[in-house]
Amino acid sequence: MDPRRRRFRYGTAALLALVWLIGAGPLGSFLGRLSEVQSNDDSAFLPVSAESTRVQDIAEEFRADTVPAIVVYAGFGDLGRAELAAIGQDAEEISDFDWTSGTVVGPVRGDDDASVAQLVVPVSEEADTEAAVTELRSALGDDRSEPRVYVTGPAGFAADLSAAFGGIDTTLLAVALGTVFVILVAVYRSPLLPLLVITSSVLGLALAGALVYAAADAGWLTLDGQSQGILFILVVGACTDYALLLVARYREALSLYRRPIGAMSTALRGAAGAIVASGATVILGVLCLLASELASNRSLGPVAALGIACALASALTFLPAVLLLAGRAAFWPARPRYSADTGADADSTGATLARHRLWGGIAAVLSRRPRTWWAATTAVLAVGAVFAVQFEAEGTSQTEVFRTEVEAVEGQEVLERGFGEPASAEPALIAADARHRVEVAEAAEGVEGVTGTGTVAENGEPKVVDGRVLIEADLAAPAESKRAVDTVEDLRGAVHGVQGADALVGGASATRLDTLESAGRDLAVIVPLVLAVVLAVLVALLRSILAPVLLVATTVLSFAATLGVGALVFDHLLGFPGADPAVPLFAFVFLVALGVDYNIFLMTRAREETLRHGHSDGILRALTLTGGVITSAGVVLAATFAALAVIPLLFLAQLAFLVAFGVLLDTLVVRSVLLPALALDIGARTWWPARIGRPAEQ
Repeated sequence: MDPRRRRFRYGTAALLALVWLIGAGPLGSFLGRLSEVQSNDDSAFLPVSAESTRVQDIAEEFRADTVPAIVVYAGFGDLGRAELAAIGQDAEEISDFDWTSGTVVGPVRGDDDASVAQLVVPVSEEADTEAAVTELRSALGDDRSEPRVYVTGPAGFAADLSAAFGGIDTTLLAVALGTVFVILVAVYRSPLLPLLVITSSVLGLALAGALVYAAADAGWLTLDGQSQGILFILVVGACTDYALLLVARYREALSLYRRPIGAMSTALRGAAGAIVASGATVILGVLCLLASELASNRSLGPVAALGIACALASALTFLPAVLLLAGRAAFWPARPRYSADTGADADSTGATLARHRLWGGIAAVLSRRPRTWWAATTAVLAVGAVFAVQFEAEGTSQTEVFRTEVEAVEGQEVLERGFGEPASAEPALIAADARHRVEVAEAAEGVEGVTGTGTVAENGEPKVVDGRVLIEADLAAPAESKRAVDTVEDLRGAVHGVQGADALVGGASATRLDTLESAGRDLAVIVPLVLAVVLAVLVALLRSILAPVLLVATTVLSFAATLGVGALVFDHLLGFPGADPAVPLFAFVFLVALGVDYNIFLMTRAREETLRHGHSDGILRALTLTGGVITSAGVVLAATFAALAVIPLLFLAQLAFLVAFGVLLDTLVVRSVLLPALALDIGARTWWPARIGRPAEQ
């Protein structure tokens, strides 16, 4: 290469690295500011256009903008006059807080247990709920030994949920990066290369954090705590995976070229197509979530897509630049040496398999009995898939969301001990035409499970807004329970039948019902949409039809097996109370989009090798040459997703297990055994309708 051209390329690499370090590096501060633009209230998780969401919007016109905090007092014995007077004094002091809106109600002593009493504190919706609850807990948390004080209710749960998400930008990121670093050191046995890869991931994450912050601040997308956690994991895991693929091709090419610049050019030509296709698959897959009816699902789509785009940009620009500048020193102390006789293309297939003992040995075993191997692995996966029907994703109560003890849950348990099940604590809400108020109320009271109704009033008269009234229907069953959901379904049927009333039913139990219906609809719509998108990308990439169908089919089978194993683990090993309705959908989107990644890495290399060496040798060489890097990539991604479990929320723990287990299953079984064995057994027809790897062309 001409010296001036070589100097230009090194100069460009240095400039690229500098632009990333100076430009994206400082953007890392936005990662700590994402909590400023988060929305973790109920509206962030509601069905977008469901009946319950419409009722919530209407209800805001009838009620003061407050979020109730319930202060629960628990004594060692019955609370007497003196204790209740002291609680009343607390109520007066709480009323003076700036964030209190309206009158503090209480104290009220428990009907079922006289050792329990409560205050209901209205927290202004304009206030920072977490800060208000923290101040309230601090003010009430004095040294008195009795009664014990808890802050619960909607405000208490919202504060504890925000606190749980508070570890995302510190604990989660530290665990994820630390795990990735340890794995990379074990893979590369080099101190410098892992640092370069980690830096690439961090810069990609910094850019993604800044873009997501700007978009959320401008109102272009909604960010919640779970989306932020998944963003961190996706960017770190995906960028590291892309880096592993690029580094593997670079290391391989260094043995063919005297100068690193030639090796990097070859590595980019060999890896960029697969990396871009992989990233495009994930981006298009997560954007399918925009078709969801659940607000939390829809918000994750663009957040994750921005993250993957930034991971791609960093892996294909910053990382090649710093690898080129570092040269062979990046691999110190095991620097790859130039040798014209060690190129993969110069080897016979037998020599290639012999040189890579582990993966060459696996390839050799598969080549002898491919049909036996794919049949056996398919049978094992099918057994796991049988249990997928047992996966229960009908939601959990708010007390079951947390995996650690939190004050809101403890307080709720004490509250129920004192006052019994909160049968009418969260009534169903009926918005109806004011002229048909009486008819709607009578229809509601005729529903089994409704214990009574009352109309929201103002100055002693029913309050009317835009010709509507708001009726509260007390339920016999606890809010969000299956009985309450069934009652709401019957209630809707009854009030919808009142002619001219245009009645709508909302409230907590109605939201639960709409969420379950929306989740079922989302699975029916988004699953085939994701499969169609992934299939289209694979057809365009591989210029084949049968091979993409095999890739998608094996990935879907792997997902079904993962869901089945998850059902067994969650129900019988961990004893989880259930799962959020969004868990199967999120797991499907990530496992199909990310699981196909490894098959893309394998099959793009297989197509490349098949064009040179024929079909059977091409498959064996691809499996041998990509085995180590793809397995490492799978372990990295599984480990990063497993890091989600450090956030003490049931939803993230279940998603962490499903994606981590599913990625390992894809990597170690589907990509390493099932898919290569299928391709070997089917032969050159794998690439149909393309005619490559046929005996006449070998």
